[in-house]
Amino acid sequence: MLLDLITSRRVVFVGGKGGVGKTSVAAALALGRARSGARVLLVSTDPAHNLGHLWGRPVGDAPVRLAGPGGEVPRAGAAGHVDGLEIDPERTVEQHLSAVAGTMRRLLPERMHAPAARHLQLARQAPGTHESAVLERIAEAVELGEEAYDLVVFDTAPSGHTLRLLALPEQLTSWTETLLANRDRSERFGAAVRGLGGGGESDRDAELRRILLRRRDRFSLLREVVTDPARTGFVLVLTAEVLPIAETVEVYEKLTGLGVDVAALVANRRSPAGAGELLDRRRRLEDEHLARLRQRVPDVPLLEVPLLPGDLVGTRALAELADRLGPAPS
Repeated sequence: MLLDLITSRRVVFVGGKGGVGKTSVAAALALGRARSGARVLLVSTDPAHNLGHLWGRPVGDAPVRLAGPGGEVPRAGAAGHVDGLEIDPERTVEQHLSAVAGTMRRLLPERMHAPAARHLQLARQAPGTHESAVLERIAEAVELGEEAYDLVVFDTAPSGHTLRLLALPEQLTSWTETLLANRDRSERFGAAVRGLGGGGESDRDAELRRILLRRRDRFSLLREVVTDPARTGFVLVLTAEVLPIAETVEVYEKLTGLGVDVAALVANRRSPAGAGELLDRRRRLEDEHLARLRQRVPDVPLLEVPLLPGDLVGTRALAELADRLGPAPS
């Protein structure tokens, strides 16, 4: 079963092409684990958030209870729960830059405050600012998961955005290491300043080093967690059509290149068999597409989820989908 494949994982990313049902599958996985007693945090990193619509209740930038004790419990006796949050990109960037501004005001001489403020204003719209800020929140969610949850499920943005995010921890760790090396090389200047009685500069140097070390360690830990197959798995959701399958193969290759374990493929919304000529023809075409997918990605379990009647909204509908996340063919 797909749920069995993720039982031992502490972090699961659910991704794929836009419109294939990533959010529904992520929510059903979270609910399925909660019904077996796990404490689950469900996090949306997609700017086009749908968790609130899916669960039929407000979801914001801080964890709220979606199911379990204090929320609806779909199966009696379940001790687990699902909390959800939607990372707000604008608020995240604002908080990120506000924290940086506060740090800069503490560390820089007053004469440099105005130039630093102008620099941050430009940085607000700079390439990478959004991704860096969102990655900080992902790292925070992983750390929160270690402390208070058994599983963190990330409902991710469409593939390209997610791949850029997953490549960032190594890049940012390397960048921070370079900054720390530069700080070490300039230590002799700090020693000279201290010899002249400039204790304030020494304090600022020490604080800057603490900030850089904390940032390096946070991204290093995230990289370690994301690339550990015992702790983290990626579930790729697709529909049995030409473009989603082509993108799935490409994303699979890039994820494995990044050292991320792809735990399962989910072929969502499979056409029913024996439901008339039109759907039979469509199902045969889907079979051909999935056979080609198996040729390109032969070693990852593939689960087929049927097209379900009705709208996938609310806990009971998600529980029905969770029940469908059954045995994956070998």
